[in-house]
Amino acid sequence: MRAYFLAGNPVKLILTGTAVAILLQAAFVLSGFPTTLTLERAFPTDNLVELNELRVRDSFRHPRILQQQSSVASVANFPVQGTYDPYRVGLYYTKLHLGSPPKQYYVQIDTGSDVLWVSCSSCNGCPKSSGLQIPIQFYDPSASSTASLISCSDQRCLLGTQSSDSSCSSSNNQCSYTFQYGDGSGTSGYYVSDLINLETIVGNSVTSNASASIVFGCSTSQTGDLTKSDRAVDGIFGFGQQGLSVIAQLSSQGISPNAFSHCLVGNGAGGGILVLGQIIEPNMVYTPLIASQPHYNINLLSISVNGQTLSIDPSMFATSSSRGGTIIDSGTTLAYLTEEAYDPFVDAITQSVSQSVQPLVSKGSQCYIVASRFFFISQNYQNPILIFYFNNINNLSSPEIFPTVSLNFAGSASMILRPQDYLLQQNSVAGASVWCIGFQKTRGQGITILGDLVLKDKIIVYDLGGQRIGWANYDCSMSVNVSTMSSGGRSEYVNAGQIGGSNSLQDECKKMILMMIVFQLFVLFVFS
Repeated sequence: MRAYFLAGNPVKLILTGTAVAILLQAAFVLSGFPTTLTLERAFPTDNLVELNELRVRDSFRHPRILQQQSSVASVANFPVQGTYDPYRVGLYYTKLHLGSPPKQYYVQIDTGSDVLWVSCSSCNGCPKSSGLQIPIQFYDPSASSTASLISCSDQRCLLGTQSSDSSCSSSNNQCSYTFQYGDGSGTSGYYVSDLINLETIVGNSVTSNASASIVFGCSTSQTGDLTKSDRAVDGIFGFGQQGLSVIAQLSSQGISPNAFSHCLVGNGAGGGILVLGQIIEPNMVYTPLIASQPHYNINLLSISVNGQTLSIDPSMFATSSSRGGTIIDSGTTLAYLTEEAYDPFVDAITQSVSQSVQPLVSKGSQCYIVASRFFFISQNYQNPILIFYFNNINNLSSPEIFPTVSLNFAGSASMILRPQDYLLQQNSVAGASVWCIGFQKTRGQGITILGDLVLKDKIIVYDLGGQRIGWANYDCSMSVNVSTMSSGGRSEYVNAGQIGGSNSLQDECKKMILMMIVFQLFVLFVFS
């Protein structure tokens, strides 16, 4: 309904600190133009007001401001430990506090699965110590005053059963689960509800503690690599999109934004940043998430090596009923290329460095001996002394040695990979540096997985409200700015395979070096 005001009859606005009173002397004007509004001061300039009165007036305003602020989600911060290096740790993990009183648990950061679970006191096959030099803690629901079991009739159990990972037992009315991961390991248990204690950041880096009730898994059985103690943690922190993920639960309660970000340090002792919220960085690029997928699928269009786009059919990267597509997964240590793309990718890398390195294949992985110069020192021409000299390259950022790779996604978003984002250094052999391509070939699955090898040294933002993923190269040992705003049976992957052991690789390298030495001696003998 449109209203008009009679010209010549001014509307008077009286503004006070507690209310705005609008006195409308209403009529209608044929021309349809509103008249000028005149404003009067609540406190005239020639009338001094007591400070107490101003405080009282402000006190009526502050509760409304605080109420508005309390509805804004805060940023939750989690410390990060671990490294991508499969020969040191091969995973990133964080610590969180569960229960009342709260107890500390170390859990792997995994964007390839949905549910948070920790080992229970009744667990069968769970490791009791860890080679990571962290204490192993077992969750006991009976020891927490805020813990409760999830029954089959609970609506939260329905969220799990919809994903086919959960089930209900009619005998004990208990909501249970079974997870099977891509590396062959697995876990089963039951769901509980308890408090998660969070370190939150509001405003100008002001930290405070908060807690929220969430549903998570209590693991009673583990198999495969999960039973090994060398890299054992207390559980897995799933950051997927389904309803039982912690990010979904906290977001639905208004405690955190519907977004999270990580920045994983790639060198030294590792570590990094993990926050519930969007890290803000000017150089961020975004690509849309593919809808209705159980994982973080994005649309990879092409791969470029040294600026040259490889001849790969883009449909090989597509997500469909027969192909897994391209997945972002922090629970995977290395990176995996669909078999149709793997050979062109490796061939392009090899061709670009063919003049500087000696290629070597070990257990299906393409490796390189960085050897570029041979010196012959002899005081007697008839008895030459052969010295086989190798360049020992510790800094892979030199573009003249290994090329830059670009992964090109929908939305004109490219992820630039430095050599250390697709290569792994092996133990040196006879003074030679040995590097292997960290990308592995996946067969018959049509799937490409970008794991920690690729994700490290980058800000990665999962904007679930806006259904997009963004990234930017970054020094993850530096501080970041975070925003609380958001624009808007299944296989899971964790540590899905690793490069073969270094001992066999050293044997292959020694054989290659010996053959090269023999060849050089043969040449000297023939032409001397």
